[in-house]
Amino acid sequence: MRVAVLAFYALLVPAAVLVATRIPSEGAIDRLIVPSDPDYAATRAFQGIFPERQIVLLVFEADDPWSPRSIARVDAAEAALRAVPHAGSFSVLDALRRARPGAGAAELRGLALGTDFFRRQGLVGDRFLTLLASLDVGGGAERDAALAAIDASLARSGVEPVRKIGAPYVTSWLERQSSSASARSFPIFAVLLIGIALFLYRSWRALLALVLALGAAVALGVAAGGLLGFPFTIVSVLVPLTVLVTTLATLVYLHSRFVDQPEDVPLREHQIAALRNKLLPVTASMLAAVLGFAALAVSPIRPIREMGIWTAVALVLAWVVAFTLFPALQLALRTPTGRSVAVRSALYDRVASALPAFTFRYRWALMGGALGLCAAGVVALFGAPRLVRGMSVGVDTLDYLDPSTPLHRDLVWFRDHVMDLNVARVWVHLPPGSATDPEVLRAIDRFQSAIEAAPDVTSVTGPTTPLRLRRYLAGQGEALPQDAEGFARATADLEQLLLTEGDLRNFIDLKRLADLQLTVLFRRGDAAGYAAMVGRVRAAWEAARAGAPALRAAEMRVVGESLLQVKVGASLVPTLAESFTLTVVLIFTVFLFVFRSGIERLLAMIPSLFALLATFLGMRLLGASLNIATIIIATTVLGTTENDQIHFFHHMHERAGAGVEERIRHALRVSGRAIVFATFINAAGFLGLSVSSFPPLRQFGLMTAAAFLLALVADFTALPASLWIASRERPSAPTQVSVSPRSSRGTRSGKQRGSP
Repeated sequence: MRVAVLAFYALLVPAAVLVATRIPSEGAIDRLIVPSDPDYAATRAFQGIFPERQIVLLVFEADDPWSPRSIARVDAAEAALRAVPHAGSFSVLDALRRARPGAGAAELRGLALGTDFFRRQGLVGDRFLTLLASLDVGGGAERDAALAAIDASLARSGVEPVRKIGAPYVTSWLERQSSSASARSFPIFAVLLIGIALFLYRSWRALLALVLALGAAVALGVAAGGLLGFPFTIVSVLVPLTVLVTTLATLVYLHSRFVDQPEDVPLREHQIAALRNKLLPVTASMLAAVLGFAALAVSPIRPIREMGIWTAVALVLAWVVAFTLFPALQLALRTPTGRSVAVRSALYDRVASALPAFTFRYRWALMGGALGLCAAGVVALFGAPRLVRGMSVGVDTLDYLDPSTPLHRDLVWFRDHVMDLNVARVWVHLPPGSATDPEVLRAIDRFQSAIEAAPDVTSVTGPTTPLRLRRYLAGQGEALPQDAEGFARATADLEQLLLTEGDLRNFIDLKRLADLQLTVLFRRGDAAGYAAMVGRVRAAWEAARAGAPALRAAEMRVVGESLLQVKVGASLVPTLAESFTLTVVLIFTVFLFVFRSGIERLLAMIPSLFALLATFLGMRLLGASLNIATIIIATTVLGTTENDQIHFFHHMHERAGAGVEERIRHALRVSGRAIVFATFINAAGFLGLSVSSFPPLRQFGLMTAAAFLLALVADFTALPASLWIASRERPSAPTQVSVSPRSSRGTRSGKQRGSP
């Protein structure tokens, strides 16, 4: 039915491509948490009451920021931004000129530096002025258009150089990298695929069959994610590449068996026998990979969870393609077998012939070295009590940006010269109608002052901040009166101001007057720093409630993007541990049904575990950290490299009853070449990510490629060595052993005619 199969895929694949091209990209760090998380839900509920505009900080450096030339530069930039759709602007100059119309540069400088409010907000410094651009945009396309318009307007106005800082620029860059990361590695993968396919199979027809089957598998797999409603994120951009390399390994196994056609077996009969021979190991290895990636569903990090489910579904579709479309292409394209085009294998045959004796001679050294590196990898990853700390976790925004980009340089400068941009939102919920009560506001003002006094807090803005600023600009000092009567007079017109001042509505919910919010900027954005800040906020809240009856019925909660970012960091190591454990258990369960020997079930895990733990050891020695991409190395390596062990042991079982040496030689002869070439292609595919400008994916690509190569080394060294040790056998006396494919066909022809 090859014609019907080809026609079916000819109709299905273009539709899948159409679906795949319409999958959106999401690069925001705040979208890493699953929607069911309580803190995520609370943050989104808060943003429903206090919708936040996206803010961009434009920093203008000057030796004297208050010189006429510097002020004119900021004014020119602000004038240019007024023509940008969906954008507004504000600077310290606007606030000062509104309070003191006609004030000169000297007076403006005195007002700006007479309080630390503007400095703590990052609006002014000794050598810079900051212009805030707020974006009223609905999605990524509008945001990117607004940012492009801002860049163009600044270039036209002649005010550059300008430092550009803010989440919109970061998110836009991440989304661009997410959508292009895998695509950049595909050309490298394609070049190696063509080179190896032509070198190994020496046939353009075989190459075309591989390419068409791979394209169909990737298109269907990616489209499945679109139908499931998954977007491309920082992690899920790896789905196409993961499906590509895993499917290619399967196709190489199938085609390597296909080209090994005995002289006396017709092609159709041989193809069926080859497919039957590979059905069990391919299905078992695919099932193990599917279960391994599905184990990522335990993660509370949304992109990792989606990537696991997406990849698992895509691999199921790839299995279908491998056993339907690929055999049809082999027949339709008349891909040659070894009877007409000899497969290059001379170098491999010489190495494979020497491996049994080599691995027996050095079995204890090979096995001991592998286990020693595994133990060192465990310590490097999780640490040792009172001796070594576990591997560091990186969720800092800078960790996700290419250091060579202006965006990264501007963020580093801003942190070094101004402040960290760690933001927490303090949400206070009150009985309806009480948000403007003077006693409530007086207690909130004391609460705000208590938070500001914390050593790691840069600034706090809240409902009373506009009132404080108005009082300062009127020459009455920044502090509000602390007595009840004086405070009531100072806030008497607050409800009127709510109707006219948009800035005040950022802190008080106008609809029900039941919610307030304070914005806290703080220095240390890691888990420990965030926990310390939250602890101080809660202590200040308890103190404020104890001294203010007006707050007895109020509730306080810390929400915001920094909270979600910290939760992502806290989830990385548990995600690694849980998914790693679950993957090992699931793969071992598959081994229970594939392997007949209990000891073989354990030995089969050695190459994958060695590769994975040695890779983590290398990461630790090179100073790398766990991040949102490298955290899935465990599942990727275990779910992919176990293919080799399944195929190796499957073909060893074909010589059941023979000695270890004969079983190893047979497995190396039948599946060894496919293991080598599939590993090289897979490693090259992930190594292609090393050209990515996205640091986490670059690290992931390098580490995963290294793990594949380490697994290959263990397949041909530690695994045979462990078999020698477990069996306690010795190799036979040296004899002239022929390992060429043609010389071994006669011994396998009877086997291929019947059931494997």
